[in-house]
Amino acid sequence: MPSNQNPLGALPARFRRERLLIVGCGDVGQRVLRNLQTGPGAGRMQVLALTSSAGRVAGLRAQGAKPLLGNLDDMGTLRRLSGVATRVLHLAPPPGEGAGGDAWWRDPRTVGLARALRLRSLPVSLVYASTTGVYGDCRGALVPETRAVAPATPRAQRRVNAERAVRHLGRTGVRANVLRIPGIYAPDREGGTPEARLRRGTPVLVPEDDVFTNHIHADDLARACMAALWKGRPQRAYNLCDSTHMKMGDYFDLAADLYGLPRPPRVPRSAAQEQLSLMLLSFMSESRRLDNQRMVRELGVRLLYPSVAEGLRA
Repeated sequence: MPSNQNPLGALPARFRRERLLIVGCGDVGQRVLRNLQTGPGAGRMQVLALTSSAGRVAGLRAQGAKPLLGNLDDMGTLRRLSGVATRVLHLAPPPGEGAGGDAWWRDPRTVGLARALRLRSLPVSLVYASTTGVYGDCRGALVPETRAVAPATPRAQRRVNAERAVRHLGRTGVRANVLRIPGIYAPDREGGTPEARLRRGTPVLVPEDDVFTNHIHADDLARACMAALWKGRPQRAYNLCDSTHMKMGDYFDLAADLYGLPRPPRVPRSAAQEQLSLMLLSFMSESRRLDNQRMVRELGVRLLYPSVAEGLRA
């Protein structure tokens, strides 16, 4: 088995191929899989995919991954993850509302994963997909990664707890990176465009009440995740976003024009509180413009879709 000092240990050369573990292999994880199967160096890395569903095993295997059955909500099933991978991509979200009881602000999934990874030889790198919601409401300010987190929702507070667990793991020698991700879109992603919302006629805020929103195309996100696995600097956070700085209402107007649909109605915030769900209202209560220069400079990511307009047209 691999030594405690080197995750590849003293194994024969035929066994030294790097191994990537994807935790939470949904849409973005599967895009990473496709890139690894078709991009430069295709086939040089063994990909392991953690899944809690036996029904997904055949599908993941058909996409080129080796499925591992395990459940982030059951620590006993995670022990098999220790020492199996040289790099880890953690895309799984925290549990939902009410799952943690009095410790509603914790992400036991990320904490449990980190504990499992410590049991034997550590991976070289771990990349965790967080959210830009950890910044809270920045009142439209330009936000670099050095800005202090100020989570305003239980969902964002659980993400901050997960980030802390990842950083703590980074102090053991793992090159740990946190990726702060805004709205993910793609025409070939389920629910990946605003078309359905536009057809429902869901309102947006009037210009004077509107907030800035940020996006990244799912293909660019997958490529950035891969770049972070190899190029991310130790203990770094990165904003993964395109270069568009656009108000939310303008984004939906743009999408409506592209799809040939009516633009959504505009309402003041006072009316929105009566018409929209709490989830939508939470997104409409935070305004920020993300700075993506660290992503470009340090990870070397060249966006396929540098603006949301280009991505929606793809």
